[in-house]
Amino acid sequence: MDLLQSFLLGLLQGITEFLPISSSGHLALGKYLLGGELEGGITFEVVVHFGTLCSIIIYYREALSNLIKAGLAFIRRPKEMSSDPQVKLIGLIVLSMIPALIVGLTLQDAVEGIFMDPFLVSVMLIVTGFILFLTRFADPKEGEIGWGKSLLIGIAQSFAMIPGISRSGSTISTALYLGISREKAANFSFLMVIPVIAGAMLLQILELSEVGINNAQIGSLVVGFVTAFVSGYYALKYLIIILMKKGFHYFAWYCWAVGIFGLIYFTL
Repeated sequence: MDLLQSFLLGLLQGITEFLPISSSGHLALGKYLLGGELEGGITFEVVVHFGTLCSIIIYYREALSNLIKAGLAFIRRPKEMSSDPQVKLIGLIVLSMIPALIVGLTLQDAVEGIFMDPFLVSVMLIVTGFILFLTRFADPKEGEIGWGKSLLIGIAQSFAMIPGISRSGSTISTALYLGISREKAANFSFLMVIPVIAGAMLLQILELSEVGINNAQIGSLVVGFVTAFVSGYYALKYLIIILMKKGFHYFAWYCWAVGIFGLIYFTL
């Protein structure tokens, strides 16, 4: 994969990571269209995901700072801090991670195999379109995110490990179906993915330490990371605006268009 391809795929990742149109699905299809090698594709995907992880950290730096402070205070004064809303939010985020952790540890080979099948990725993009379109009929209110709802959103996130199924689309849509307000749905969706991406990145670093990478690969990974970081920050910013204006379901038409295009292109 050359630097231009890395730039284009990094840009694709940054834009699609937060928009509910499946970054992993676009990366899988993009590599075929650009003629990139899919071997080792998971490595590049995790690196550019790390770039967008940094975007989330910068965007939610104040909220993360509050969570860290509350967590440290809980360690020192557990009884006093047990009822703190920030401590509860930490617990909800941890609970939401469990389904994705189970799927990641048990079905990694199956997920990687889907990357090799652009037809299946296209089908999953069409499925994402239906998930998004149905939010048009959701009635989000000011409902709180409790333990049960957190687990359901976490289950939705675990399905999004399949390329073509949007993570943000699945988690935000599920939260909207459960009556959670748009702002709370978005904030929880993006805060809960931080440990998931960080954990995936750590596992990939351990794997890379065994097989190693050459200088050409390093250049491509750096270009992909920087591009994904910058584009991801602005994509996240504007998604929140679109979501608050009740335009979330419009992304369904894009997912259907790309999915149908993929079905036609990869069957000819």
